[in-house]
Amino acid sequence: MAEAEPSLTSEVLDPSGHPPAEVGTFSPFRYPVFRAIWIANLFSNIGATIQSIAAAWMMTELTTSHQLVGLVQSSATVPIMLFGVFAGAIADNFDRRRVMLAAQIGMLLVSSALAAMTYAGLINPILLLSFTLTVGIGTALNSPAWQASVRQQVDQRQLPQAIALNSVSFNIARSIGPALGGLLISMWGVSFAFLINAVSYIGLIGVLLWWKPEARAIERRAILPAVGVGIRYCAGSSPLRRILVRGLSLGFSLAAYQALLPTIVSDQLSGNEFQFGLMLGLFGVGSILAAPFVGPIRRKLHLEGILALGSLMFVFVLSLLAEVHVVWYALPAAFIGGMAWVMILTSINTAVQLRSPDAILGRCLSIYQAVTFGGMALGSWTWGAIADWRGLPFALHAGSVFLIASFLLLRIVAPLPKPGEGIVQD
Repeated sequence: MAEAEPSLTSEVLDPSGHPPAEVGTFSPFRYPVFRAIWIANLFSNIGATIQSIAAAWMMTELTTSHQLVGLVQSSATVPIMLFGVFAGAIADNFDRRRVMLAAQIGMLLVSSALAAMTYAGLINPILLLSFTLTVGIGTALNSPAWQASVRQQVDQRQLPQAIALNSVSFNIARSIGPALGGLLISMWGVSFAFLINAVSYIGLIGVLLWWKPEARAIERRAILPAVGVGIRYCAGSSPLRRILVRGLSLGFSLAAYQALLPTIVSDQLSGNEFQFGLMLGLFGVGSILAAPFVGPIRRKLHLEGILALGSLMFVFVLSLLAEVHVVWYALPAAFIGGMAWVMILTSINTAVQLRSPDAILGRCLSIYQAVTFGGMALGSWTWGAIADWRGLPFALHAGSVFLIASFLLLRIVAPLPKPGEGIVQD
């Protein structure tokens, strides 16, 4: 039987059973399910951020290779590129809550094993990359189901606000987690930081066990044909196709910051683990402060304008980091980088969601993530290799040049959708 054509006018009822509430920046918090998942996810994100900086910092102690340090970031994002589209089909084919539960329990077990082996002194660079890769697989499985489930948590008209608040949760974690992680590492070592991450999954698992969403009407298809439907839809939709191309390019460029930051702090700035955490913390603070303004800025400048603004801010960030040699002078770059990051990625994510039919939403989101995070994974390896070849300043300046050149070219070749173009959800 052929896959049914996705409805372009499907409507999601208010999950609480009440009339839709007034739309506002924080109005999704009126929904108890969204509020509970948001809080639990915040603590889980803090744990994940702590583990991320612990793994990156540990790699700087295990090896002097910039490329291997960059691969820590790649190992967390490559699974999203390789398995994300299949995870999207799974999210559409099965109960999304159960998919999230399976992913969270799996990551709890893997993170616990990483903490135990690190405490026992059994970790080397290859094992560390293997563990971060495995956690990345869990993230790849969880992410499409989690993002698509937002429509089961809030009224459809609240969707952009809910997406923005989920981004705020992630970026609050990026402000608290790094500083806390740096403190934990300096006081008790990386194994304790890994253990904190393992514990952080428990709250979200408990909330998911408590949540009993209304059953979705699911017409299950074999995974490969289901993936094919999602790919054909994204490829056949000109607005989505152009968004994905831009996401790939921006992900590749933004990876220069994420992949090289540990070695920038440890080598170029001669900083310690706490200062590394402080840099990441300011990145998160910038993201939090910018998040409430992303919607108004996007409405004023439209999608092309807000991505241009975010890209220019990131060019400044990379250029500044290439030239400074003291941590305190680099702090403004971290703060502005966080603002630019949330402006770019939140805008792209919202654009994809509003142009994806609910029947294949998980697949569309997973394809977006595969493309964008695949660009980040490739960029992490590339910028790390360039840093090994010509040094950190050269790699950072090269990232700035690539970001400017690719943005100008793609603005002509793959212009972003105009307001209202391709939107299938109100």
